[in-house]
Amino acid sequence: MARFSFNQATATGWGLEELVAGCVAAGVPGVGLWREPVREYGVERAARLVREAGLAVTSLCRGGFFTADGWRDENLRAIEEAATLGTRELVLVSGGLPAGSRDVDAARDRVADAIGELVPHAEAAGVRLAIEPLHPMFCADRCVISTLGQALDIAERYDPGAVGVVVDTYHLWWDDTVFRQIARAGDRIAAFQVADWITPLPEGVLLGRALPGEGCIDMRRFRDAVDAAGYRGAIEVEVFHADLWARPGPEILAAAITAHLTHVA
Repeated sequence: MARFSFNQATATGWGLEELVAGCVAAGVPGVGLWREPVREYGVERAARLVREAGLAVTSLCRGGFFTADGWRDENLRAIEEAATLGTRELVLVSGGLPAGSRDVDAARDRVADAIGELVPHAEAAGVRLAIEPLHPMFCADRCVISTLGQALDIAERYDPGAVGVVVDTYHLWWDDTVFRQIARAGDRIAAFQVADWITPLPEGVLLGRALPGEGCIDMRRFRDAVDAAGYRGAIEVEVFHADLWARPGPEILAAAITAHLTHVA
């Protein structure tokens, strides 16, 4: 439990105050937060809430989407929000192809240039930009960074304290190079997130995640790999699934803790 973190997206129906109270009652030390519900609650108010509860904010999701209009200002706001919440790790989802484009290489170059533009601002705020690769099925519309190797090719241009990577089992389990890339990542691993892969995928593949142990991913192999690379940070359970979201928040949290202790820790 010392490394367990409960990602807010795993229980979308749970308000922030209820989530924080539930985590404190269950002995959970950390939470991963999302910008939209935090902004709705109030960033400074949320920061006070988690700080007074004694919880660590293990990551804030998300910045990125570098093909969207106004991406720079939006990411500067995200950096500021992460700093206010007291988390070092701002998760970046790069965004997909620009409208009308089929040039994925140019889209990846654009991601690298955008991150480079943000680095001085992140360093000044004490925030690390954490590049998250997403499964290739999301490449066109959500994230042109599909492998840990691609994320590292960008991150390695900068100091490890400024730009890191996210290891998410759901997005990376299929890659036959992933364990070599985890070893390569070393101290650039900014966050470790766990969710299982289940089939058949539901309509709307974004919601095809499951709690650890319910699918086909070897969770402990991933945990052993990030540990061997030197990662000592939080292990966030982050699951998107409509059936899970329909359950009461305390029940979701209890199931996530059991899954973590049984299949990951």
